[in-house]
Amino acid sequence: MSIVTLEKVTIFGLGVDKTKILQGLQQLGCLHLIPLQPPPKETEFGTSDRYQQAQAALFHIMDVPRRRHQVYNPTEFDLDQVIAQALENKQKRREAEDKKLILSERLETLAPWGNFTLPTLEALGGYRLWFYQVPHRQAKEIEKIDFPWQIVGDNHLSVYLVVIAKEEPPSHLLTVPRIHAGSISPKELQEQLEALEIELDDLKAEQEALSRWIFLLSQKLARAEDQVALEKARQQAKEEDGIFRVQGWIPKRSLKQLDAFAEQQGLAYLAEPPKPTEKPPTLMENAPLFREGQELVTFYETPGYRTWDPSSVVFFSFALFFAIILSDAGYALVLAVLLGIYWRSMGQTEGGKYFRSLCVAGLTLGVIYGVLVGSYFGVEPPKDSLLAYLKRLNLNDYNGMMRFSIAIGCLHLAFANGVIAVNGVGFAEKAKPLGFIAVIFGGFALYQGLSHLGLGLLCGGFLVIFLGGVVGSEKVFPWGIIDGFSALIKGSQLFGDIMSYLRLFALGLASGSLALTFNQLAQQVHQTMPGTGLDIFLSLLILLLGHTINLLLAIMSGFVHGLRLNFIEFFNWGLTEEGYPFQAFSKKENHS
Repeated sequence: MSIVTLEKVTIFGLGVDKTKILQGLQQLGCLHLIPLQPPPKETEFGTSDRYQQAQAALFHIMDVPRRRHQVYNPTEFDLDQVIAQALENKQKRREAEDKKLILSERLETLAPWGNFTLPTLEALGGYRLWFYQVPHRQAKEIEKIDFPWQIVGDNHLSVYLVVIAKEEPPSHLLTVPRIHAGSISPKELQEQLEALEIELDDLKAEQEALSRWIFLLSQKLARAEDQVALEKARQQAKEEDGIFRVQGWIPKRSLKQLDAFAEQQGLAYLAEPPKPTEKPPTLMENAPLFREGQELVTFYETPGYRTWDPSSVVFFSFALFFAIILSDAGYALVLAVLLGIYWRSMGQTEGGKYFRSLCVAGLTLGVIYGVLVGSYFGVEPPKDSLLAYLKRLNLNDYNGMMRFSIAIGCLHLAFANGVIAVNGVGFAEKAKPLGFIAVIFGGFALYQGLSHLGLGLLCGGFLVIFLGGVVGSEKVFPWGIIDGFSALIKGSQLFGDIMSYLRLFALGLASGSLALTFNQLAQQVHQTMPGTGLDIFLSLLILLLGHTINLLLAIMSGFVHGLRLNFIEFFNWGLTEEGYPFQAFSKKENHS
C-alpha cells in the first residue's frame, strides 16, 4: 500500500544491436521510457485510420451475448476482410435500429387513428385528410369547423380528429397544430417494421458469427501496438558514434532483472535515484483487497511520486460514507443478496474481483450502521428486543447526527493533514498541516461547548500556520509576513470543507424518511380498503415500487457523494501534487 520507489537508469549499447536490445527491454516489461528525442509523428499498422478501424471492428464483434468458438489458426484469417465485414455489419445494424426507432414512433403516433389506409388523391376528388389531436378542453372548437370532419378516437387527454378539405384548414379554426400522418398506412408501417426485425436478427447472427475472430484480431492489434511502441522507443533513443543510449524509470526491486539482462546482452547501465528537480511517474502497488481503492484514486487523479498512496484510506472511507448514506440494514442485506447472485460473474474479470471487495466492505458497514440506527426497510425494531438494544444512533436526533457527521469530517481532514505533516520536510512544510489539525479540533471543541480548549487550539493553530507561511516564504522580510497571512485564508476553506460532510447526515435522513413515508402510504391504503383483497395488492405494490426507488436513489447518492467527499475535500488537503502514471514499455501480445 505504497508508491513504489523508482530509479532512473541509463542503458548503453552498440547501435547495431539497438533493435534487438529494445525488443529485450520490451519483453522485460519493467521500464518507463524517458524520451531523449522527439516522438515519431506517425503510427504503424498501415495508417492510424486503419488501426482505429481495426479497433472499432474488434469492439463491435466483442459486443455479443454469446461468442462463437475461437479460431486459432492464422492461415484462415483475412484481416482486411474481417475488418470490412465487421464495420459493414456495424453500419447496417445502426441504420436498421435507427429505422426501427423511427417506425416505432410513427406507429405509436398513428395508433389512436386506427388501422387505416389513405386513399389516393384522385379517389377523393382532390380532397385530403388532415389529422388533429385536440385536448378535451378545446373540443368545443371542433363544432365551429365548416369542413366535413370525424372524430375517430379519444382518450382521457384528447380526441383524435380527421378533417376533409382540399387545402389545410386555417389555423384560426383549430389552435392545435396538425399531426403529420404521412402517406404510408399503419399496416404498411407494421410490415416494414417486421421486415426490419428480421433484418436485425440476421445482422445479429452475422455479428455473432464474426465473433469467432476475436482472438486473432486481438492478437493482430496487440502485435501492432507492440510494433508501434518498439518503433517509438527506437526513434526516441539517442545514438552517437555507434553507441546508443536509452533512459527510463524502473522499480528499484527490478534492478536485479535489469542487471541479469545487461550481463546477458553485454550492456552497461547507470542507475541513480531521482533528483529533487525531477518528476518521476507514479507506480502504486496495493494488495488485491485495496486494489479497488487504487482504481478509485487513479480514476480522479494520479498522486505525485513524492506524495503518498491514499488507496486504502479511500477504500474504507468510501465504504463508510456509502453505509451512512444508505442508513438501512434491510437495504444493505438486499444488495448483499444481489452481490451473492452475481458473485461468480463478477469474478471473471480482474476489475470485477476488485469491485467485489469494495462491495463487501461497503455492505458489511451498511448492515452494521443500519443496525446502529435501527432501520430495517424504514421499520424500527420492537422495543425490548435485541435489535432495539443494538440501536445506538437516532436519525431524528438532528443535533446529535450533525455532530456525528462533522466529527467524521474533522477526523477525515485531520488525517489528510497529518499525512502531509509526516511527509513534510522542514518547519514550514510541517507547521501548516499541524496548525490546521489544531484548528480542526479547536473548532470542534468550540462546537461541543469546550470554550477554553477550543479557543486555545484555534489561536495556537492559527499562530503555527502563520509562522509556517512566513518561514516558508521566499520573499525578503517584512514582505514574507504577507505569505503568513495568506496561509491563514485557507482556514475559511477548511470550515466549508468540514461543513460539506453534513451531506452524510442529510442524505441518510432523506433515505430513512422516504422509507418511512412509503411504509405509511402502504399502511394508509390498507386501512382505507380493508377486506377487499385489493388493499393487500396495492399496499405490496407501493412497498415494492417505493423501496426500489428509494434504494436506487440511495445507491446513486452513495456513489456520487461518497466519491465527492474523497476526491474534492480529502484530496484537497491530503495530496499536495498531481503526478502521472507509470507506463511500462512491455509487450501486449503476450496478454491478449
